[in-house]
Amino acid sequence: MDELISSYRERNVILFVGAGVSKNLGLPTWSELIDHIAKELGYDPEIYKSFGESLALAEYYRVKKGSIGPLRSWMDTNWHSEKVNLADSEIHKLIANSKFPIIYTTNYDRWIEKSFELYQKRFTKIAGVSDIPLIKDRVTQIIKFHGDFDNDDTIVLDESSYFERLEFETPLDIKLRSDVLGKSVLFIGYSLTDVNLRFLFYKLAKLWKTNNVGGVQPRSYVFTHRPNPIQEAILDQWGINMITSKEDHPQKALQEFLEKFQ
Repeated sequence: MDELISSYRERNVILFVGAGVSKNLGLPTWSELIDHIAKELGYDPEIYKSFGESLALAEYYRVKKGSIGPLRSWMDTNWHSEKVNLADSEIHKLIANSKFPIIYTTNYDRWIEKSFELYQKRFTKIAGVSDIPLIKDRVTQIIKFHGDFDNDDTIVLDESSYFERLEFETPLDIKLRSDVLGKSVLFIGYSLTDVNLRFLFYKLAKLWKTNNVGGVQPRSYVFTHRPNPIQEAILDQWGINMITSKEDHPQKALQEFLEKFQ
């Protein structure tokens, strides 16, 4: 932990934010999204879920509707309900007031950006290649790694878009490759079984093996509220340290962890 804090103070840590941070606001889950897709297509939700994995079920929606536009509109509305009181989220406050120079997020919602606005912190949102020239020195970058509701084409939601992400050759992928070389990455809000997370772990380790030119790979970190010795050993081989908490409640554990960066 001391090494992580030291790297953070030197602005050498990139924050990667997952769905667990949005869950803190009570946003709809992936399961609820698939239930909505099923109803839109005239299926019983439980029967629809038996037909495949989530990405394939989202892909079927795009095939039948011609685009994910209507689904994106529903998500945008429900992910940004007026019932959400951002000021009540201590986690978003802590992220906005932190000094991470670059924040990547695989979440579609705008709550990280909104928290920066609420606490009057400068940021540049990067959702595609056209946003990259907007980057300013000493201004936090918020990279929407799986897309942004403002542009349907950027959203990684269905099977086809996910397979394209697996190629790791989009402009945002190239930017990530550049950003992580020489810096540590801290992952928060992810389940250790999340395939997106494990794919990123694998890619980070591979990037270092092929590009370190004899240098020492910076340690990266993942925060989870529960110890898991099996995952800890697997992650260690990829140069990733697991940080855990004694607090059972995941949101409270994450809040206490982020307080160490203030």
